[in-house]
Amino acid sequence: MIGIWGNHSSEFLFVVGVSTLLIFGIPMAIWPIQWAKTLRWLIPSQTDLTVYYGRCLGCVAFVVGVFGVVASGEPTVQSFYFRFLLSCWVLMVAVHIYGALKGIQPITETYEIGFWLSLAMLTLMFWPNIPS
Repeated sequence: MIGIWGNHSSEFLFVVGVSTLLIFGIPMAIWPIQWAKTLRWLIPSQTDLTVYYGRCLGCVAFVVGVFGVVASGEPTVQSFYFRFLLSCWVLMVAVHIYGALKGIQPITETYEIGFWLSLAMLTLMFWPNIPS
């Protein structure tokens, strides 16, 4: 399973990079409250901290997306970047499982467990067939 589609690792990184920018990075950095409402989060009356952390996370997602696109054209860094992405996806699974077990997140976030797990599996399947 690992690297079964490794010959297409560049295309995978490009798609993941652009998708991360469009789905997470840009919307969260610019419209964090609207993003949270879309995912059914309850918005507190004092939103400064929510906006701050939402924008911070959006900027991190933006950088992850940009460097996914960069890594798609640089085979020498792909092995590192795949490890980085897999680490991100696994931690996202853990965070969402924790939130689900504690009952502190909307159901939409619980559904994301499958999304992040699928990304982890796809990352393994597209693992580059190049020496580390």
